Amino acid sequence: MATTRWLDPTEEQAWRGLRRIDYTVLAEIRRDLLHDAGLSDADYEVMTNLSDAAHDRLRSGELAAQMRWSTSRLSHQLRRMEERGLVARGGDAADGRGSTVELTPHGRALLVETAPKHLASVRRHLFDRLRPDQVPQLADIMATLLAPEPSPRDAPGDGLRAT
Repeated sequence: MATTRWLDPTEEQAWRGLRRIDYTVLAEIRRDLLHDAGLSDADYEVMTNLSDAAHDRLRSGELAAQMRWSTSRLSHQLRRMEERGLVARGGDAADGRGSTVELTPHGRALLVETAPKHLASVRRHLFDRLRPDQVPQLADIMATLLAPEPSPRDAPGDGLRAT
C-alpha cells in the first residue's frame, strides 16, 4: 500500500492559492469577457487559437491537440459556436478524412472588437496586481506546468530493456 505524500506548508499554500485563483482572478476575467462580448472563456480560446493559424483555419484534430481538449469536447464547443456564426467547419481539401475549423468573418470581427477589452481585464485583474519582476516568474511557472509530460518510454530508467 502506497503512503500518502502530504503537502508541506509551502506546497499547501501554493496549491490552495492556485485553486482560489480560478474562483477569483480567472472568474473575474471570465465574467468580464461574457459581459463585454457575450463570449465564454472556451469561445475565446477557440477563436484565439484559430486567429493565430494561417488563414484563421486549422484541422480539428490539430486544434484539439493545441488546446489539450478531447475531440468530443471540441466538437460540442464548435457546434455551439457554429450556431452563432463564429466558426465554420468543413472538409479538409488536402485530406478527405479530416475536417477543418475556420473563424468566420463575423467571428474575426468580434474577436478584433473584443481583444482590447479582454486584455484590459487581464491586465486589471492579473498583471497590474503583480510586481514587474513577478511576471517572468509566472511565465516560467506556466511554461513548466503546461509542458508536455514525458511518456513512460521517455522516463529515465536503468538502461535495461525487456526482451
